[in-house]
Amino acid sequence: MFIAQGFTRANSFGKYLLGSLLVFVASAIGQIPLAIAVAIKTFMGGDLPATESDIYTMFDSNLFLVLMLTSFVFAFGGLYLIVKGLHHQTFLSIITSRKKIDWKRVFIAFGIWSVFSSSMIIFSYFYDSSEIQLQFNLIPFLILALITFLFIPIQTSTEELVFRGYLMQGFFNLAKNKWFPLLMTSVIFGTMHIFNPEIQKMGYLLLVYYIGTGLFLGIITLMDEGTELALGFHAANNMAAALLITSDFTVFQTHSVFKDMSEPSLGFEVFFPVFVIFPALIFVFAKVFKWSNWKDKLIGNYQDLDYLEDQFIENQIEAQEKV
Repeated sequence: MFIAQGFTRANSFGKYLLGSLLVFVASAIGQIPLAIAVAIKTFMGGDLPATESDIYTMFDSNLFLVLMLTSFVFAFGGLYLIVKGLHHQTFLSIITSRKKIDWKRVFIAFGIWSVFSSSMIIFSYFYDSSEIQLQFNLIPFLILALITFLFIPIQTSTEELVFRGYLMQGFFNLAKNKWFPLLMTSVIFGTMHIFNPEIQKMGYLLLVYYIGTGLFLGIITLMDEGTELALGFHAANNMAAALLITSDFTVFQTHSVFKDMSEPSLGFEVFFPVFVIFPALIFVFAKVFKWSNWKDKLIGNYQDLDYLEDQFIENQIEAQEKV
């Protein structure tokens, strides 16, 4: 059972709180290059940025993207050390319940969402080119593509392994059930986006989209007994956002192929994915991977704590024998 792979009485919830703080510290260390770049830019005659949006406009978007995503490289490294050193688990245990990562699942989810999101963007361009404009510029785009393929999988994997892996298992250790970790990780994941520029532009109701996305990713993780599908989906979503379409009000402001010129609003395109597309994707995945026992996997309690602790010890012994 994936969500219980970190369970042991010694693995208290306090350790997960400490681990989360240390991941945050690692991420903050990774933001030092951006802070230095802002300081240098300001010292050389630039205006001191008053808002996060001001920082976006201080640099070329490719340079800013690298500086911004560097923090996730540090956070990923910090998470690895925390899982191994603080919790004495294998890193694989917060990724999947399988003996090894099922890359087929990763690429299936990545492929489905890449095709769907790309098709929707291209359709929107041809349907109304006044709101979505072509801005393709070969050299900056090639640099962007390199940055995207190097850094964004690290960014999305860090988020998935923190929320759907590490914290999901941590909240299970606390509550001994499935629904509480699913709910808590979804809400925390959603509210972590509260400082995104699109939230400031469109209002807090947009958090419904982010919390709904967290809920979708949590459901497919619990039902599939691993984060592979969530990893593939999240990578596809953010890579499409970086490479294909940008706007002046989103967190990814890049040299993408298209630019959204429309006035941002809370409408069809915000709520349709949460209430229609994501449930449809869950249905597709359920059929493809033959999911069953929905009630137990999503809201079930677990009381046989001795068995879970024995399983944890067995997994650690097996991992040590492989080293």
